[in-house]
Amino acid sequence: MIKQILTILILTATTTIAFSQEQKPLPLYPKGVPNSKPAPAGYAEKNDKFWIFKVTSPTLTLYLPAKGTANGTAVVVCPGGGYAGLASGHEGVDIAKEFNKIGVTAFVLKYRLPNDSIMVDKTIGPLQDAQRAIQMVRENAAQWGINPAKVGIIGFSAGGHLAATEGTHFDKVVIENKNNISVRPDFMMLIYPVITFGDKTHAGSRENLIGKTPSPEMVDLYSNEKQVMANTPPTFIVHAEDDDVVPVENALMMYDALLKNKVKTEMHLFPAGGHGFGLVNAKSKALWFDWAKVWMGDSELLNN
Repeated sequence: MIKQILTILILTATTTIAFSQEQKPLPLYPKGVPNSKPAPAGYAEKNDKFWIFKVTSPTLTLYLPAKGTANGTAVVVCPGGGYAGLASGHEGVDIAKEFNKIGVTAFVLKYRLPNDSIMVDKTIGPLQDAQRAIQMVRENAAQWGINPAKVGIIGFSAGGHLAATEGTHFDKVVIENKNNISVRPDFMMLIYPVITFGDKTHAGSRENLIGKTPSPEMVDLYSNEKQVMANTPPTFIVHAEDDDVVPVENALMMYDALLKNKVKTEMHLFPAGGHGFGLVNAKSKALWFDWAKVWMGDSELLNN
């Protein structure tokens, strides 16, 4: 009986320590959200911790590694959801906690979902939030024990499109930046990402971000394989070949563009797995996060 009580106490303490690493959400814009309009009646955020919809107040939630294990690297996590919602559980919180296990400080980004009713220009709304997230992490790097030269971004599905946009559009700053803080991520991780807005796109993501009848110029602008440059951050890509939501060609196009621009990149393709599997692909015994850990180590992102 005493042994059982001790076990329960140990488990409770461990759980408390684990949960204590999550901080309260931090507003991205304490002085007011840019590019916003008053939300119409009935437009209210819906948040069950697994999925979030109708975001009007974007935030960053900090997840700290266990005391004494942080290596100074940080990553902003962008959940997917077709630019219509945020899969904040398996593509947000779960991912942040996995990064914590390898000493990486993680920030789950609750970004605004493009909508004409709450934004002056919905096409830049999510990018503003991603740029502000990187800016905010660097502004507070000393406070959070972060090396400002080791701040990256990871995104899933449409969140992968946002991460790729952040990693290729950083020269076009769409937020206030009086101190000229770089919004370029130091590395990108794209997991079954939407990349192109061309023929192989995910139609819902494209329509939600740039509308039903976008101009060819807008399609090209947000086809991120066309925006890769030599100074695009080193990139890690994962996709499943049988993905029937976001075709694997999205990953292939990005990989090809990175190679042509001599950007360091690594790509892993699962033969099967479909879309939206988060950390664990049920069709494979391999764990992509293990590959990511090796890639980060080889890139000197896991040493102090």
